Parts: sequence; structure tokens; C-alpha cells
Amino acid sequence: MTATTRVAIAGGGVAATALAIQLAREGVEVDMFDKADCVSALGSGITLQGNALRAFVNLGVWDQIKDAGYAFNGLTLRAPGPGAAIVADMPEIAMGGPDLPAGMGMYRPDLARILTDAAVAAGARLHHHAEVTGCTTGDSEVEVEVNGESVGTYGLLVGADGLHSKVRESIGIEVQPERTGMGIWRAFVPRPAEVTHTELYYGGPMYIAGYTPTGEDTMYAFLVEDAADHVDVTDEQAVEIMRGQSMAYDGPWNHIREHLSTASHVNYTWFTAHIIPGRWNRGRAVCVGDAAHSCPPTIAQGAAQALEDTEVLGELILKRDTIDQDFWDEFHARRVERATMVVESSTLLGSWLLEGRRDADVPGLVASVAQTVSVPA
Repeated sequence: MTATTRVAIAGGGVAATALAIQLAREGVEVDMFDKADCVSALGSGITLQGNALRAFVNLGVWDQIKDAGYAFNGLTLRAPGPGAAIVADMPEIAMGGPDLPAGMGMYRPDLARILTDAAVAAGARLHHHAEVTGCTTGDSEVEVEVNGESVGTYGLLVGADGLHSKVRESIGIEVQPERTGMGIWRAFVPRPAEVTHTELYYGGPMYIAGYTPTGEDTMYAFLVEDAADHVDVTDEQAVEIMRGQSMAYDGPWNHIREHLSTASHVNYTWFTAHIIPGRWNRGRAVCVGDAAHSCPPTIAQGAAQALEDTEVLGELILKRDTIDQDFWDEFHARRVERATMVVESSTLLGSWLLEGRRDADVPGLVASVAQTVSVPA
């Protein structure tokens, strides 16, 4: 017996596909509605912490993800300037448990492909060019609207449709992501043999300059600056901006600059933060992942928190007999406080950088988050 036998999921990202895998493989009828025309073939890299890797183990996709990415332990801090002097080599907490690496990097489209293929193989139906544009929710079911037309009723609608969620809007939750004052350039480049884990440079013209390996021959590099409007920047201009802004950074950055090109998929996004206060559901519709909360990637917990949302929600759907108040009380008890802590900590770290706080206890803050998320939600 499950709490419902028919679930609609808005979105096609990490949260949406992870939940679809979990439910469909246990016989729940799942429809994923994704406004995109296809699974994304573009993007840069993503850093996945140990608690995200633990979720992949539970989903049965860890072996594929491990083969497609680059697992590592440890973190190196370097100084800007000639020689890129190493400030500290830090062991990372194995947040997923002793049998998993502390973290890994991978190419975002590879992650999307693996999760989408697993969801479809489990029996989930994926509808492209299909945006959930509204819903009418009651006590026992929810009518779902896609591209402006009803597609029928479901026992649950899950809004995993990102920062600007239509589901969140349609159920009357007015919270919106707010810019935190920073923006990030990302690029996908060849990996030099010397880069075997994440390395970060604090100081210099950028708030953070860093890179993370994503495969045997690949990595992604990133530069964090004051938020700016780069909407009209061409691919060629984006490459030159990254080259110019990285000139203060030595070591592997010399290799990165040499290989930056329009083939590097250089992209720019603003840091945002938000969290739905209190309940994330209204009747039989609920928001998860970026629809429910977002945070700057200063602690690299965005994907992990989305996976935890869906892991808890899926567990409750599969183990309970009905979606009632007790169902939602347990879901929110296990997710709201934890996700709020991650959002607030990630935002605080960014604020310290913006303020130039030299007395800030960054290692203590990061260790506190790691200790919390090391325990399964």
C-alpha cells in the first residue's frame, strides 16, 4: 500500500528525476512534465557532496554516476599571486559515510542523462515541451494543468520546477528567490594531471576563484564576482572576461586560461537565496528542491538538499497509507529546519566574503553544516 498511486512531477532536473526513479520502481504511476524540449546537452560542472552521493546509492545509480564523474577527497586552499602558494590542504568530512568519497565533480548534462534514463527505465513517463502552468488542489486529489490545459487528476503534484516555479506560484506561495549580491562565471575545460580535487583561491580581484575535476580529462573552473548584468555578452566576450578576471591567479589557472574558448560553455548566473517559510505544501501540491529553497553554492549543497527533499518525500509516499496531516507533519519536521540551516549558512558565508570579514570562522561554519548533513534526513 502506498499513500497515492498516481503522482505528477513538474520539472525534469535532479529533484524531479530522483523522485521519479524512487516512486516508479515501486509501481507508482509517475508523469514528469518538463517544459524543455529535450534532456539538456549543455552546461558546465557540478560539485556533489557526500550526502548527495548517498542518495545516488539509494537510487541505484551510484555506479553509473561514479563512472561518469570524478570522485575525490580533500580540499586545497591557495593564495592569489605568483606561485599560487598552498595555504592549507584540508581533509573533507565524508558526509555520505565511510564507504563513499567526500565529494565528486561531474558534467551536468551527464548527470541529467543518467537520472533521466533511470527514471524512464523504472517506468516513469516523461513529457517534454510540457510545462505545469496551474493546478486546483483539494483534500484528496489535485487537478493538473499543462500548457494551459487540464491533463487530469493525481493524488499528488510535486513542484520540482526550479527557482521560478509555476507550481509555487499556482498554489499561492509568494516567496521569490532574491539576489545575494554575487555572480559566478563557470567554464568547462581540460583537466591538468595536477588537479585531483577542488581547489579554492580566496582574495585577489575575485571573491572566490576555483576549479573542480569532473572526469579523467575534464574539469570546471569558476570565478565569483560582484553581481553584474552580462545578458548581452557574446560567447567570445565571456571567454575574454574570464581570462582577464583570472590573471591574478597562478598555478593551474595558467592552464585554464590557455584552454578557455567558446567551446568551454562559459556561462554566468547570479547567486540567489530563498526558502518557503513553514509548510511547503498546499493541499495535494508540494514544492521541493529549488522551488522550495535556493542558496549560493558557497557550501555546494544545492543538489544534495534537493535530493534529500525527494528522498524523504518518496519514502513517506511508499510507506504510508494516505497523504494526511501526519504525512505532512513528518515531511516538514525532517526537511524544513535542515534546509533552512543550509540556506542560512550558505548565505552567511557569502555575506562574510562580501563584507571582507577576516575574523569569520569559515571552517567552523562549513564543518557544522557537514556534521549535520552527515546524518541522513
